Amino acid sequence: MRLLQRLFAALVLACTALAASAADGDYPTKPIRWIVGYPPGGTTDLLARLMGQWLSTRLGQPVVIENRPGGGNNIGTEMAVRAPADGYTIFLVNPANAINATLYPKLNFNFLDDLAPVAGIVRVPNVMTVTKNFPAKTVPEFIEYAKKNPDKVNMASSGSGTSVHLSGELFKYMTGIQMKHVPYKGAGPATVDLISGQVDVIFDNMPSMMTHIKAGTVRALGVTSAQRSPALPDVPAIGEIVPGYEASAWFGAAAPKGTPPAAIARLNREFNAALADPQMKAKLAELGGVPIPGTPEEFWALHRAETEKWAKIVQFSGAKAE
Repeated sequence: MRLLQRLFAALVLACTALAASAADGDYPTKPIRWIVGYPPGGTTDLLARLMGQWLSTRLGQPVVIENRPGGGNNIGTEMAVRAPADGYTIFLVNPANAINATLYPKLNFNFLDDLAPVAGIVRVPNVMTVTKNFPAKTVPEFIEYAKKNPDKVNMASSGSGTSVHLSGELFKYMTGIQMKHVPYKGAGPATVDLISGQVDVIFDNMPSMMTHIKAGTVRALGVTSAQRSPALPDVPAIGEIVPGYEASAWFGAAAPKGTPPAAIARLNREFNAALADPQMKAKLAELGGVPIPGTPEEFWALHRAETEKWAKIVQFSGAKAE
């Protein structure tokens, strides 16, 4: 009798494993939606569309980009948190998700607890850019000038609490200089005023500034990373001059908490395959990006560390959500 019970239990276990294996092999069987918390056309959206094309080909199902802007990226985030955890919704993680944990006093979700990591994608440094007539020609000269002229340097940003703003605040925090923050409603008008000399410096996304840097209408002093960017090899990394400084934007993918592990594992494999592909790496390099492949757990460790870092800078700067 006991032998029959053991045989029956083993048979049930084998059937369950076989069914699970078959289900894993079938995924995905329908389109996957990829929620992006920003409008079409920006760096975040372009990255999602680039990776989405790769995933569509590899998975054999469309990956549909769903732009849900607003609330400083929180509207799209909450949609992802509330979505069914069935493997058919992913979310484009970006620096705002780490910053907002402190910037917003009350959110309807806890990002690290309510979403599951899928994969890291890429780091893209911002670039410290000054008006072409600014007296300092290097980062050390800029620091010296700012110390001699406290609060006379106007630092533009795309808005209070954005990664553009806080990259500059981190620079202030680590160098001890003072700059007057001038927030704009987006990077576009801030860049216009930088070119015209109405403001002195901005720590903006590299893809947004490349055209102006190459045209000579502004000057790049440093990239906001520990190492130089292949996209601007002659521009020093601020981390070379200010040890420990790192304010690169970084992107990855997450899914609603409870998403089947097999679905996450498949998506993670495909993201990592994309980041190893020479053509994809070249396209990311055009955006100034450096791939960050790895496991879901490694990506979440990065997110956790970034959340802790930006919490200090939000508090230091007194930034408030707009």
